[in-house]
Amino acid sequence: MKVKNKYVPLLLTALFFAAGCSNTKYLPEGDMLYVGGSVKVEDSLISKKERKALESEMEDLLRPKPNRKILGMRVKLFFYNLAGEPKKDKGFRYWLRNKVGEPPVLFSQVDLDYNADLLQNYSENKGYFKTITSADSTSRNRKARAEYTVEPGRQYKIRNVIFPSDSTMLDSTIMSVQKRSRLRPGRPYDLGVIKTERERIDRRLKQKGYYYFNPDYILVQVDSTVGNHEVDLLVKVKEETPQKARQVYKIDSIYIYPNYSITSADTLMYNENAVEQYKDFTIIDPEHTFRPIIYDRTLFFHKGDIYNRRDHNLSLNRLVNLGTFKFVKNEFKLADTISNKLNAYYYFTPLPKKSIRVEVLAKTNSANYNGSELNVNWSNRNTFRAAELLTISAFGGLEVQVSGQNKGYNVYRVGSEASLVWPRFITPFKVKDSSAYVPRTRAMVSYEYQNRARLYSLNSFRSQFGYLWKNNIRTEHQLNVADINYVSPANVTEEYNDRVKENESLGRVIEKQLIFGPTYSYTFTNTMRRFKKHTFYYKGSLDLAGNITGLVMGADVKGGNQKEILGVPFSQFVKMEHDFRHYLRLGRNSQLASRIIAGVGLPYGNSRELPFIRQFFIGGTNSIRAFRARAIGPGSHDPTADEDEFLADQSGDLKLELNTEYRAKLFSVVHGAIFVDAGNIWLWNKNEAKAGAEFTKDFYKELAVGTGVGLRFDLSFLVLRTDLAFPIRKPWLPENERWVLDDIDFGSKYWRRENLVFNLAIGYPF
Repeated sequence: MKVKNKYVPLLLTALFFAAGCSNTKYLPEGDMLYVGGSVKVEDSLISKKERKALESEMEDLLRPKPNRKILGMRVKLFFYNLAGEPKKDKGFRYWLRNKVGEPPVLFSQVDLDYNADLLQNYSENKGYFKTITSADSTSRNRKARAEYTVEPGRQYKIRNVIFPSDSTMLDSTIMSVQKRSRLRPGRPYDLGVIKTERERIDRRLKQKGYYYFNPDYILVQVDSTVGNHEVDLLVKVKEETPQKARQVYKIDSIYIYPNYSITSADTLMYNENAVEQYKDFTIIDPEHTFRPIIYDRTLFFHKGDIYNRRDHNLSLNRLVNLGTFKFVKNEFKLADTISNKLNAYYYFTPLPKKSIRVEVLAKTNSANYNGSELNVNWSNRNTFRAAELLTISAFGGLEVQVSGQNKGYNVYRVGSEASLVWPRFITPFKVKDSSAYVPRTRAMVSYEYQNRARLYSLNSFRSQFGYLWKNNIRTEHQLNVADINYVSPANVTEEYNDRVKENESLGRVIEKQLIFGPTYSYTFTNTMRRFKKHTFYYKGSLDLAGNITGLVMGADVKGGNQKEILGVPFSQFVKMEHDFRHYLRLGRNSQLASRIIAGVGLPYGNSRELPFIRQFFIGGTNSIRAFRARAIGPGSHDPTADEDEFLADQSGDLKLELNTEYRAKLFSVVHGAIFVDAGNIWLWNKNEAKAGAEFTKDFYKELAVGTGVGLRFDLSFLVLRTDLAFPIRKPWLPENERWVLDDIDFGSKYWRRENLVFNLAIGYPF
């Protein structure tokens, strides 16, 4: 049955009307459906912006919440009514009513007086001490709304903040921490800020040894009789505060139980032969599972130290980050009843020393390849009895390009890797670290065999030795002192050799490559703060290959003096890449995400160009989504070819990419996105085979631009992403014809085939 377009709006209207009617049809006799409440703040002394903010805050306090809406309809309530009363506690109707649907929120459940009192209390806690509130309701078609009016009056502000005099040591300490107080003259009175200030003082006291103190021992007295809508605040210690909360405590003995079981008390029983004394630590470990050196590197407390909450938390964080213990428990007890000394007790439950894990992964990459991979990992978490992690893994996988010029040329990968991680810096000199995160030294060797069907195979060997460390939860450093990569071709087919004769740049893919030198990366992110309006992610990397070797050997490929090691020319270059992302929170379920990537690689000495595996690529599912993977540039070079034939990956020495994407939750697990991507890659040097590929001052005129829409299915354990995009600027066209907005024609089958790009991927693009 076909429906004419002019009837569609009428059908949608009828559907909405039917959904609305059915939601009130089944209500109890004499009751109404509660559809929400509103708050109106009436006060001429408050600015319009402040009134709107106050109204929004108060509306969030109203209870109960009405039935949720999706696209203007109470869909869950609709399904609840549609299912009817099930006859048994299972089956489709029971599932539809109780899992998919939700019962109606009735107006009889709304307590107007309770909500009015709640709003009044909230206002007074914000400093509006003479607030008047009233409540009313309106109804229509068996639907009712609650309406609240709030007259807050003038807000009281802080005149003076008086901290305790230094009559005792505790008073003196509190007096010394007032510098960063949140209670300041001139600021509005706010009960929430007062509670926050009590917690701040408690944290500072914990830093100074007051182990048994807590925020409830702080009293803030408010004097609102000083006039002129102002208050004086007196901060003091409650008189009933116990003596032990007023004392500074020091660490006495430190006991460690490395094989503690949370299910058996027998692990606390030991004989004298099980006790080992190491520096300030008393270790009860009959099996000598761990060498005592790990405690010296993770525990910040020593005998005689003043108790400090920071050292307390740092020690626990470092113990957890070792990755060796399943549970970490810690407690402090008075050494005796008359002294101010604490004994520290640490109880550790180790993870199994050896384990094997098998993983089957679904994966996607920037080249539009999708596939699966099987990983088998064997681990030893305590290789040399100091929490070293030895991992040996083997993997095999298949990658298929579903939509791209290279479909049919599948990629098969097999390989293995062995790595050893020490939970400390291994250096010729001593490095002091005081963060909550254990620094790591890592050594790795790997081999991978990659076969590109019908074309060629590559053997890749890699080894690394370096360090990983974090200053805090937001920053991370990775320095590889040595990073060696050797790539050798095998089984190059005649088909590929024939293509190399037609396109010399394809020959670079199968060249032998030897790359060695240090690499460094720095990462900063605060995106874990989900409710912050602005969050950022930045990763910068530096790759230095063959620099000292090329200098010592006098390498100069342009002068005909290219040097080799073991018969292979080594690469010499400097490469930097910067990835900056900004996330703007627009609402509870929406945000604007933006990204800028800028990369530059400079070959010199022993190299004319960057090695192929270290060059930049652009386009694809995680890049400019309106263009096929690695099919843009370099510069204004035309990469187009028959999609039924193999097309070379386009690569460059420089890269610029800009992306912005609006994301919003539509319903349930479905999220939507609208995006615009732009960018390109370029070469440093002129290439006769690639006209227009060289970087010039007019590089900005060669940016490719694409736009599109997408859906994301957030299944908690993974995010499945679909994007439909199309180009609006093609850099290989003549300069005055690159914008192709006028060519957009969704009704044209030819335009859709040539321009619409569908991307299927796992995870967000950035």
